[in-house]
Amino acid sequence: MVPFPYSDRLAEKRRPALVVSTARLEEELGRVWVAMITTDRGGRQHGDSSITDLAAAGLPVRSIVRASKLATIEVERVIRKAGGLAAPDAESAAAALRICAAF
Repeated sequence: MVPFPYSDRLAEKRRPALVVSTARLEEELGRVWVAMITTDRGGRQHGDSSITDLAAAGLPVRSIVRASKLATIEVERVIRKAGGLAAPDAESAAAALRICAAF
C-alpha cells in the first residue's frame, strides 16, 4: 500500500502497488519502483495483467496490475505490505511489464 501519484495532476491516492524493482535499489538508494494495482472494472489497457489469487495478494476485490503506470516511491512512504503475487500472477505481471518496457 503506497501513496501512488496520479499521472495527470499533482495529487496522489493511497492504493496497492506491486514492487517491480530489485532489492539493491531499495538497499542502496532507499527507493522502490512500483506498478499500480487497481480494481478490475473491465476497461482494459495495454499492459494490464489480472490478479487471480486475491487471497495471496491480500486484495478484497478483482484487481489488475497496470504495468503502464509506474512510479518511484521512497521506502519510508510505503505504508504496509498487503500480500504477494502467486507465481502465475507474478509471471503474468512480468510479461505485462516487458510488453510496456523499452529495455
